[in-house]
Amino acid sequence: MSMTTIHGTWNDDADAVTLIDAHHHLWDLDANHYPFLSDKPEPHFFLGDYSALRRNYMPADYRRDAAGHNVLKTVHCEAEWNRDDQVGETRWLTEIAQTHGMPNAIVAHAWFHTPNAAQVIGAQAAFPQVKGIRSKPVTKHAPDAELSSVTGTMQDPAWLRGFALLEKHGLSWDLRVPLWHLREAAEVAAMFPRTPIVLNHTGFPWDRSEEGLATWRSAMEILARCPNVHLKVSEFGLKDQPWDYESNRRIVRDAISIFGIERCLFATNFPVAGLRVGYDTLVRSVARMIADFPAADRERFFWRNAEAFYRL
Repeated sequence: MSMTTIHGTWNDDADAVTLIDAHHHLWDLDANHYPFLSDKPEPHFFLGDYSALRRNYMPADYRRDAAGHNVLKTVHCEAEWNRDDQVGETRWLTEIAQTHGMPNAIVAHAWFHTPNAAQVIGAQAAFPQVKGIRSKPVTKHAPDAELSSVTGTMQDPAWLRGFALLEKHGLSWDLRVPLWHLREAAEVAAMFPRTPIVLNHTGFPWDRSEEGLATWRSAMEILARCPNVHLKVSEFGLKDQPWDYESNRRIVRDAISIFGIERCLFATNFPVAGLRVGYDTLVRSVARMIADFPAADRERFFWRNAEAFYRL
């Protein structure tokens, strides 16, 4: 890899971290439609009030946030663009990349269970920068809630048929579900062992009680048994709680221990993570959390694993 950054200059600060950001978002609310940002708020948003996100977030904004570090490349993960135009976001991001030099890879959106799934996945795969798909299955808002139908869930036969198309197109799956669906996700991973999967946001360890952390670790260990599953070590924000270094350090260390450094990718989830922590504080904090790791392992964690997973 050529050691150039998305900024075009190298940051010589001794504490600057060299990284590939494996998960961030961009949006232009003036030009495009994102229902959760432009219409009524999402009532179950995991960080609570997210009104501060209802502003444009473009490459210049990302570069300003990331200015203290050497960001080699970035991966854009679909940002809840209007689902009636699933390929539209990819087309827009491709134009943004041509103009601004980022993002360098795209995780696009496609529903798996709809009649047009094959058409949409094929259209997304035709864009060279598209490396994977994020398609959120229907999930419960709480562990003890009930679902009225299997439609769109990970048990839906139509959903599974759509999922099977990822291998055909050489695409990975970005898995984003609450903790109580991780065992179910492990069953899917075992059914499709040749499809690379990456779990988003450290499996959402929202309950930081000892019992809650034990439940999280148990579910993560089951998922980690599937060798095709990787992990994005990202998004430690909690609803109505401040960002806490010691609590999050425990999550980072446990997550890496469970999945192994060779399957862990660092990601910022900006601008969403910015609701709880600044970009510079986030990056430097995580670097401090793993400062005792060998240099080669820190490189793998911060950029080499993302380079390999997303074929950058």
